Amino acid sequence: GMEGPRVGLLDADIHGPSLPRMMGLHQPPPARYGRMAPLEAWGIRAMSTGLLVDERPAMLWRGPMVMGALGQLLGDVEWGALDVLVVDMPPGTGDAQLTLAQKVSLAGAVIVSTPQDIALLDARRGIAMFEKMNVPVLGMVENMSYFCCPNCGYRTDLFGHGGAKAEAEALGVPFLGEIPLLADIRASADAGAPIVISTPDSPAGQAYRALAHTVAATVRRVK
Repeated sequence: GMEGPRVGLLDADIHGPSLPRMMGLHQPPPARYGRMAPLEAWGIRAMSTGLLVDERPAMLWRGPMVMGALGQLLGDVEWGALDVLVVDMPPGTGDAQLTLAQKVSLAGAVIVSTPQDIALLDARRGIAMFEKMNVPVLGMVENMSYFCCPNCGYRTDLFGHGGAKAEAEALGVPFLGEIPLLADIRASADAGAPIVISTPDSPAGQAYRALAHTVAATVRRVK
């Protein structure tokens, strides 16, 4: 939101919606004329099934229900004028991804993976799926890329390091950047205050801002 464009954020993880907690949103979305209005937080318009249901019970939804819920989040929400709608997909290659690719012409997909081999297998499947659905893969991001001890500054590659970068090169997709594993990223997400706003000049804040600029430039090129 701070970087200029009008941004909407749609949490498409029906089974484990985390956006309300990470954005500090707890009230249900207002309804106007039979349509829902997204909630505004931190300069972003946001919508999630987590705003419509209690966050405690496990979501045991079958495929058609997932598709119906996503259809509603896309079609029954009054997003207003947006420059970009960011859709946070659940992990994997399931109903949510297929439904979205069918209902909306996606400008591109960003694949986020931790560096270890088992996570990269999922990333590879995701890239193959988007390519099959003619969705441009904008590139890969390595999350939990490395850990620096807050006391001594010693760097440890807990999950290995550079796996996503190597995978991106092997698959011929751009590598967009890496996000370190930091306690304050976890704390800010749990507190509902995005780290790019709460402490923008921290290492975590700088990493996310650099990534946002890279992704925005990549999206502009695709358009």
